[in-house]
Amino acid sequence: MTRVLVVEDNADSREILTLELEAEGYEVCAVGDGFSALEAAARFLPEVIVMDISLPNLDGLEATRRIKEQPELAHIPVIALTAHALTEDEARFRAAGCDAYLAKPASPETVRQVIQQLLSAHPTRPQMP
Repeated sequence: MTRVLVVEDNADSREILTLELEAEGYEVCAVGDGFSALEAAARFLPEVIVMDISLPNLDGLEATRRIKEQPELAHIPVIALTAHALTEDEARFRAAGCDAYLAKPASPETVRQVIQQLLSAHPTRPQMP
C-alpha cells in the first residue's frame, strides 16, 4: 500500500483529502504543521508528501528543505499544495525541493493524478541500512 503524508493546516481540507486518498487505497498520515511534518516523514516514511506551503510554526518550504536535507528522506517526492500560484512561486518551490506543485483549490482527483505521476517517475525507494 502506498503511503502518503498529507501536511495541511486547514482541518477540513486535511480531512477531505485524507478520506479521498484512503478511498483510493492509499495509507495516509495527516498532520497540520511543519514540525509535525518533519516528525511524521521520519516515522511514517511515505512514498510521497503533499505539503501545504502556508503552515503555522514552520512553513512548508522550510519543512521541505529540512526533509530533503536528510539522506533517508531526500528521495521522497514532495507536492507543494498552495494558494500561491504565480510563475515566480514555482521557482521558489522547486528551489526548496518540491517536485511538483498544485494551486489551491486542487481537486482530490488532480492530487491523485500528480501523486501517480511522481510515483511513476520515482518507482523505487532506496534500501534502508
